[in-house]
Amino acid sequence: MDIRRRTVAGGLALAGICLAGLPSQAQGTYPERPIRVVVPFAAGSASDIVGRIVLEKMAGDLGHRFVVENQAGASGNLGTAAVARAAPDGYTILISASGPLAVNQSLFRDIGYDPLRDFEPISLLATLPNVIVVNAGQPLRSVADLIAAAKKAPGSLNYGSIGNGSSQHLAGAYFEQVTGTRMTHVPYRVTGQLVTDLVGGQLQVSFQLIPNVLGQIQGGQLRPLAITANRRSEVLPDVPTVAEVGLGGYEAYGWFAMLAPKGTPQPVIARLHAAYTKAMADPATRRRIVEVGAEPATSTPAELSAFMAAEAKKWGDIIRANNITAN
Repeated sequence: MDIRRRTVAGGLALAGICLAGLPSQAQGTYPERPIRVVVPFAAGSASDIVGRIVLEKMAGDLGHRFVVENQAGASGNLGTAAVARAAPDGYTILISASGPLAVNQSLFRDIGYDPLRDFEPISLLATLPNVIVVNAGQPLRSVADLIAAAKKAPGSLNYGSIGNGSSQHLAGAYFEQVTGTRMTHVPYRVTGQLVTDLVGGQLQVSFQLIPNVLGQIQGGQLRPLAITANRRSEVLPDVPTVAEVGLGGYEAYGWFAMLAPKGTPQPVIARLHAAYTKAMADPATRRRIVEVGAEPATSTPAELSAFMAAEAKKWGDIIRANNITAN
């Protein structure tokens, strides 16, 4: 089952079952004060934006506000580790991403936490597909053209990312692995400079998160070739998926999830899950997430745990096969 295709109705039904078996005190008193939420990336990042949209709606249901703390650093490891060490009382939760929760353990020697053992999963929040984009002035008009050009002159095409082990880098390495091509990876420190060079022609291609290049695509400066997920993006409905252009089985997307420290009481997890699934039943909330280029998602805690394990194995295998290390 595709975890991203769970219906909100299913999530609400599950939450209702969970809450039905809880003591009335657990349902009625939590939360009693504001809840601290750690986002291990900078304010304005995709995880921060999506998280704040969701939390705004959840706060109305829970009756208390969320206080967001952006603890950026070490590719998301710093803030994620801080929540792993926090008191499991329901008043510190985490909104993190695929990097800290599934990728970084294969890139770094010690990230300071175990994603599968040190947290109580609550729900998947959203997925964030990559889009394969090229400079609009190039003759590359399809994924087939890109593959042909890369095979004709191995290493001649440059693809950019925001660093070794980033989602863009992994998407590119995975693409090379699946297609039998070889391109040259060019790591950048900031997305803005990467996009500038892509528009200017210094880079030929990038496997970018949609929000990073949506404006340039809409402005005609960049040409999208395919969405690296199994369904089309609502903000780029005319762009085919990689499966539609013949690369079935190739998927590369980021994702965000909500978790709590290990040992957080299950009634608290159930209450937070219920508030989240209720928030995602709101069309306006879902629309706001779509508008930033993400795809709303829900899951049960057990499904999120299984999903994280599968993602960790997938990207760990790709990292080892391509000898990728962090910056």
